[in-house]
Amino acid sequence: MKRLFCIISLVISALTAVTAQTMRPQNKPYLDLRPLHFGISVGFNLQDIEFQNVGPQTLVDENGMTTVQTVVCDQDTWNPGFSVGVLADLRLSTYLAARFSPTLHFGSKHLTFRNLTQVASEGRIFETTQDLKTAYIAFPIDLKFSAQRFNNYRPYIVGGLNPMLNLSGKTPENLQLKRYDLCLELGFGCDFYLRFFKLIPELKFSYGLIDGIDYQHADELTDASRRVYAHSVSQGRSKMITLTFYFE
Repeated sequence: MKRLFCIISLVISALTAVTAQTMRPQNKPYLDLRPLHFGISVGFNLQDIEFQNVGPQTLVDENGMTTVQTVVCDQDTWNPGFSVGVLADLRLSTYLAARFSPTLHFGSKHLTFRNLTQVASEGRIFETTQDLKTAYIAFPIDLKFSAQRFNNYRPYIVGGLNPMLNLSGKTPENLQLKRYDLCLELGFGCDFYLRFFKLIPELKFSYGLIDGIDYQHADELTDASRRVYAHSVSQGRSKMITLTFYFE
């Protein structure tokens, strides 16, 4: 009972402290009343891809011999990437805005292929890796739902669709991604009204809605030994975490 009383007292004290906050002079008080905002952005990204593996594959070599091999593919590490873009924000109402923010995302996906039917030295499973470099130009169209501004900050949530174009060239490696992708994204951030500009840190999560693997790439490989790895996945959906700093 004594412990419960202490907890209630702490909660009441915290609520009292919040409600006791006084309004301060606002920086750029009329900025959000503009119908259209422009800005730039820089940030960092972590790219991932979610695979569905095929399982056992039946292979026929040049001599007509049939073998069964099982290869699994996974992205085992996260490599940080860099993002840069521009921003256009259209005010729809007091709490709602439409946002268009073309962005370039540079990054890579480190893939590991494990051939469960081949044994390397010391009895370990045979492994091979691929550093799949990517350069996406994204065209996200989002809706931004903002809370009421208090002093010089204003939190918000954002969500929408993000069509992306893969600018990376052809590679002789195991896997190749398609030229296009479409992601569903959701994030949150906060507007900070500084003296001369508005700073907006934002954390966003993106998930691919379509299969991003280029399956024709396997037939284009000149090294036939790589095809068992190229055919090892039946689906791959991109995922990305982006930390962005907008400047308006």
